[in-house]
Amino acid sequence: MSTRVAILHTTPVTVEPLKKLVEEKITDCKVHNFVDDTILPQLIESNGEVKQVSYRLLQYAAFAEETGADIILNACSSVGELVEEMKQKVSIPVIRIDEAMAEKAIQSGSKIGVTATLFTTLNPTKNLLEQTASKRNKEVEIFENLVDEAYKRLTAGDQEGHDEVLADALSTFADEVDVVVLAQASMARVVSRLPEHKQDKFLSSPESGVERLQETLERVKG
Repeated sequence: MSTRVAILHTTPVTVEPLKKLVEEKITDCKVHNFVDDTILPQLIESNGEVKQVSYRLLQYAAFAEETGADIILNACSSVGELVEEMKQKVSIPVIRIDEAMAEKAIQSGSKIGVTATLFTTLNPTKNLLEQTASKRNKEVEIFENLVDEAYKRLTAGDQEGHDEVLADALSTFADEVDVVVLAQASMARVVSRLPEHKQDKFLSSPESGVERLQETLERVKG
């Protein structure tokens, strides 16, 4: 029987890239996508108040289990903190897409930059990094970089403009820190536009998040 992976999305932008990545990493699997593109606008309006959308996301997790999913991947960093509640709601594993990325960032340096195009992802990502550093008893400095102009261009339908603005900001920011964490999975593709000698400084959640998904499935299935 095929392994069934449920992915919870708050934007359609992440659907195809993550589906492709999961299917590349996990043989004989079926991906079930749950997409709610009302969540991010609501978080923006409420200044990132995750409690306002928590019930909905917990229900999606429950629905995913009901449809026969073996594991759930939460693809949105803005609501990453809800993963612990999801784990209490369902009996299958739930993976936070940016958890493995945060662990790698803490191992990679002490001056850690966090870049986002949407302010709702900054605090959850920063909190995750601080919690991860605390668990490892490591002192770190975290620097924030909000590139909201890129998000404005994306919502206006200007994908190329989004990528250009973000690439310029990332290139500059990389010179100021040891490692840069990309707070949104959708930002990962922009790294390839940067000078090659800077690309290794960037960490994104899709690859490491799906690898953690794969590792968890192998452990659970023995």
